[in-house]
Amino acid sequence: MTDFSMLGLAPALLEALARTGKDQPTPIQARAIPPLMEGRDLLGMAQTGTGKTLAFGLPILHRLAGQGRAAPKSARALILAPTRELVQQISEALGALAQGTPTSIITVVGGASINRQIDKLARGCDILVATPGRLIDLLERASVSLNKVQMLVLDEADQMLDLGFIHALRKIARHLPKERQTMLFSATMPKQLGEIAETYLDHPVRVQVAPPGKAADKIEQAVHFVSQGDKAKLLEEYLRRHPDESALVFGRTKHGSEKLAKLLAGWGFSVGSIHGNKSQGQRERTLAAFRAGETRVLVATDVAARGLDIPLVAHVYNYELPNVPENYIHRIGRTARAGREGRAVAFCSPAEMADLKAIEALTKQRIEVIGGEPWSDAMSDAARAKAKAETAQNRGQRPSGARPSARGATKPGGQAAVKARGPSSEGGAKAAKPAKPRVHPAYAEAMGKSKGGARRRPAPRRSDG
Repeated sequence: MTDFSMLGLAPALLEALARTGKDQPTPIQARAIPPLMEGRDLLGMAQTGTGKTLAFGLPILHRLAGQGRAAPKSARALILAPTRELVQQISEALGALAQGTPTSIITVVGGASINRQIDKLARGCDILVATPGRLIDLLERASVSLNKVQMLVLDEADQMLDLGFIHALRKIARHLPKERQTMLFSATMPKQLGEIAETYLDHPVRVQVAPPGKAADKIEQAVHFVSQGDKAKLLEEYLRRHPDESALVFGRTKHGSEKLAKLLAGWGFSVGSIHGNKSQGQRERTLAAFRAGETRVLVATDVAARGLDIPLVAHVYNYELPNVPENYIHRIGRTARAGREGRAVAFCSPAEMADLKAIEALTKQRIEVIGGEPWSDAMSDAARAKAKAETAQNRGQRPSGARPSARGATKPGGQAAVKARGPSSEGGAKAAKPAKPRVHPAYAEAMGKSKGGARRRPAPRRSDG
């Protein structure tokens, strides 16, 4: 198939495709659309950035044409996606093709007013695009009914499993009619996802345009071995080499990503950040500025950036390697979108050697080394053990300067309860000084300049974004 006109789509959709500059289907679209037009269930496997949204969106829009107005509080097609950003992106892509038609599309996500969403749903809609958590909230309030859903899409299904949405999917499935068309799309195929497919899909057509774990061919991948403490300055060097090109930087945690964004801003970069601690409005404004080129650097966590379609991202920097190797595929898939070329550089510290090996095992390729030397097994094991010990210690102790908790915080008589670190002593023994927070010199220098040497509060505990 080399032309959308050969796929049996309605003339109005062909006109909309031409209006938006799309004349030829991508491989996943060419192979998925025909069986979906026949009403078959489908399991689609393709790398991110290959056009999966239109692969399921076009058959949905074709089938809904001419069905009349939807019943109140109901939807005819349900599309589930793991993140707010991906929900918004799907809605915008389908909305552009449905422009000028009576097809209605509603999005429901967390972080936005649920009352406004309830008001919109009261009128019913043709297509409901939702995150699982918010949809369950609405189902429990009886604000939406799924008993008229004709088509169900699970997009980025592997990440929904990563985020623990499996129980949410089971809850939602109980509200769906058994007679429906179901489509599941994913870039990777973990074992649990195969079990989900067997449960919810009925004799599906399997479409695979690339082996699971394979990155897009036009992504130039590389790794730079660097100590954790030197990563910030190395990132600065890379960003200054390409000042006029957009770059996406991935960190593991919300707090770490926010601190890195502030550090880069202090060094003069036009930078934004998205992660789980940002409100929906903040995330949307940050993404809009990045898409428009108003900011050149976006620092993000895996959860916030999964599935984002930002066509002009030239560089992806894995500032911290993901501890789930499949996430590496999704991260670097933010560049080289829709046939463009892109570059992905991974920063690997000694503690991350095992993560790098897991990524290379998944992708079945050795990543080109462009800086540093691979860390020895002994150094890697020692760094990993040290990182685990520090994490365990940080989780078990109260930050320096924080107030004691109300329960068990003081001994009788008002004396603070302090746990001795060595052999017990009485009388005039000096109290041990609290450990000074460890701060990378680059952070300390930047923060000292911005705050004039003001006393810093301890960094909040790291948690996944």
